[in-house]
Amino acid sequence: MISVTKLLCNSQNFGDKLRYVKGAAEEKHGVSPGRGPVVVWNCTKTCNLKCVHCYANSDCNKYEGELSLTEAKSFINDLGEFRVPVILFSGGEPLLRNDIFELIEHSSKNSIRSTISTNGTLIDKEVSESLKKLNVGYVGVSLDGIGSRHDEFRKTKGSFDKALRGIRNCLEINQKVGLRFTINQYNYDQLEDIFRLIKEERIPRVCFYHLVYSGRGSEMMKADISKDEARSAMDLIIEKTMELGKDYEILTVDNHADSVYIYLQMQKRNPKLAEKVWDLISKNGGNRSGMAFGNVDYYGEVHPDQFTWQYTFGNVKYEKFSNIWKDSGDSILEGLRNRKTLLKGRCSRCKWISVCNGNFRTRAEAVSGDFWDSDPACYLTDTEIGI
Repeated sequence: MISVTKLLCNSQNFGDKLRYVKGAAEEKHGVSPGRGPVVVWNCTKTCNLKCVHCYANSDCNKYEGELSLTEAKSFINDLGEFRVPVILFSGGEPLLRNDIFELIEHSSKNSIRSTISTNGTLIDKEVSESLKKLNVGYVGVSLDGIGSRHDEFRKTKGSFDKALRGIRNCLEINQKVGLRFTINQYNYDQLEDIFRLIKEERIPRVCFYHLVYSGRGSEMMKADISKDEARSAMDLIIEKTMELGKDYEILTVDNHADSVYIYLQMQKRNPKLAEKVWDLISKNGGNRSGMAFGNVDYYGEVHPDQFTWQYTFGNVKYEKFSNIWKDSGDSILEGLRNRKTLLKGRCSRCKWISVCNGNFRTRAEAVSGDFWDSDPACYLTDTEIGI
């Protein structure tokens, strides 16, 4: 996750304290020495929508084998002891778990900051007030287009209006809320509309996700934007971020070519600012899946991130997450923590490897069949990366 606002406007938001601190790039087990990673927990596979790009293949069915309340609390206790700074409750739709508020409260008791990733359709006034009372740090609502475009993507008529209502319910009571927008061919032309929406509604945060070819997202591989479109999207995001300033937090996710691109653009436009950008992205170190970022799915299985479920390191039903994360000995997990010597193709020869760290491995494997091959979504030219 790259905070464009931090890089260009020197903003101060919670996540910046995790991403842009000295030593973060070298830490293998968490965001800083003695602390565990940020953990995404897909607490249920069940969802009331059926989005075309869902990495979790979620639907409206009920699934056996998800973590029970007792198992979930034991898992959260361990995260607290491991000093995990943030737990992101995801799904499926996390608000469909009937014990979700109890789990959020339990996380708070363990000194873990709770955030939630939701489609927003279930956030009525009562739910928003419950989230606020439980001190949820951030509610991320997935919105992948305006109006009917979003509804088509979610395969549910009226889902845009319900999601926007959920956002407004949060805003009314000052519960921090923001948008999550996955860029693809079907919504690329609505990027400006999303910026217009956040200004009109005064939505303080938006995360622009690059498509990862996982779950139903694998079926959308051909719907990914081109390299030229990725550059144009970043040009627009840079322009709008500088225009909006510190009042809005703009981030991009799942493509660390973005940080290099921002640096290269600032070298042309503002060399002094470029120096500050370089300092920040050097501290961050690029993709940190399996390092400062981990995932647990609805069955308790541990993965390097929520898109890389083809590799499992253990299960929290039978062993503590902290032990799995520190001592699994798995070749993929150890490889991710020392990946620079394993990378192949353009990634292995790229001069920006220290600030990108090989980008996203699951995309590489989805296209070439080799987990350590080059990330096909890198849009930097050979000249730009020093080949």
